Amino acid sequence: MLEKLAMLGMIGPIPKRCTNRPYNLTALEFLSLERPTMANDRIAGRKSREKQARREQIITAARRIAEREGWPSVTIRRLSDEISYSQPVLYSHFESRETILAAVAIEGFKEIGLVLERARTRAKRGAAVESVAAAYLRFAEASPAMYEVMFSIGLSVPFGEMATPAELRFGFTQLLELFKEQSDKPEIVAELFWANLHGIAELTRTGRFPRRLQKERLRALVVLFTASR
Repeated sequence: MLEKLAMLGMIGPIPKRCTNRPYNLTALEFLSLERPTMANDRIAGRKSREKQARREQIITAARRIAEREGWPSVTIRRLSDEISYSQPVLYSHFESRETILAAVAIEGFKEIGLVLERARTRAKRGAAVESVAAAYLRFAEASPAMYEVMFSIGLSVPFGEMATPAELRFGFTQLLELFKEQSDKPEIVAELFWANLHGIAELTRTGRFPRRLQKERLRALVVLFTASR
């Protein structure tokens, strides 16, 4: 009986010590005759988790190097040295340096989306626009390297298209929610709001705008986008 089950693939191979006494198996021995597919699924699951962990480690290392030395220092060779993976291993996870940077950028959009959602949903009544604007500028100031790769480095991450990653859509949704009930064209208003925030953040990051006037800029921006309410 057990031999037939093994032939059908319903259980794993029967140990030689058991073939001569199929009806005298101990409970532990019988349980050890697991289905091959179950074992294969466990192996596949473990490999998938290990691959995802390596991918996240590469992304984290790229961000760490950029925060210390800037994005030009983030190369495949440098990443290989940083995390002690061979270059072929890196290429098995990412096709190129650009795809690594794109993955970091998408991670950044995920982070800022969560930051904006928290600011919007926890804001006092009538203060959501100011809360979200302040949170956006704080993120840009606290994570300049991340903000740079998200917006200032030419990457093939699509914006405003069907192929736009969910992380980007989620972040923009937080801006859109601010104006859905105040405008018949909330997408346009949200885009203009974003453009102003990005302009302030980028000009401040690159030293064109003095940081000491940031609060005044924030107040003026909020007035512009809430005056008609």
